[in-house]
Amino acid sequence: MPAYLTLDDFPTPKNLRDSAVLVPIFEDAAGELHVVMVRRSSYGAHGGELAFPGGKHEPTDASLLATALREAEEEVGLAPANVEVLAALPTVDVPSGFRITPFLGKIRRPEVWQWQQREVEEVLEIPLRHLADPTQHVEEVWQLPRWPGPRRVPFYQIAGGYKLWGASYRIISPLIQPLLAGEYVKS
Repeated sequence: MPAYLTLDDFPTPKNLRDSAVLVPIFEDAAGELHVVMVRRSSYGAHGGELAFPGGKHEPTDASLLATALREAEEEVGLAPANVEVLAALPTVDVPSGFRITPFLGKIRRPEVWQWQQREVEEVLEIPLRHLADPTQHVEEVWQLPRWPGPRRVPFYQIAGGYKLWGASYRIISPLIQPLLAGEYVKS
């Protein structure tokens, strides 16, 4: 079996830029939990990828939580008043030079999502039950242009043929079972 690169084979820069994301969850009318993600537009380094609403910390942001809430409002029109922050989650350092601080938030879902078309192609509401289904969890060997070699990549298959991988995968994976067990969200 050939050796494949791991995350450790991708050097993380010493001076990481702070960023923050909101991990928005909501219960539908049937009581099923969903996580809200965006599919990035072709603009930027992560074009077409699934992500949580978020971005770079700006000097005008009072905190990283303020960054996550500002970005969620800018990207998908989610007003901070419609977010109940449940937890600050462990940071995720990424080789692209960012330290991502995620915040889990229970949201009051808008009737219609309004997103910033320059950055967001679409808003996805993914049932957590779907992510918990072992048949939707896959690993493949990928070789992307910016990588020094092939790498085994775990991801979730999402409706529409999308793959939830990378930093977003690392953020959501440890949350799925606790969320489904009601550890963060009480009806």
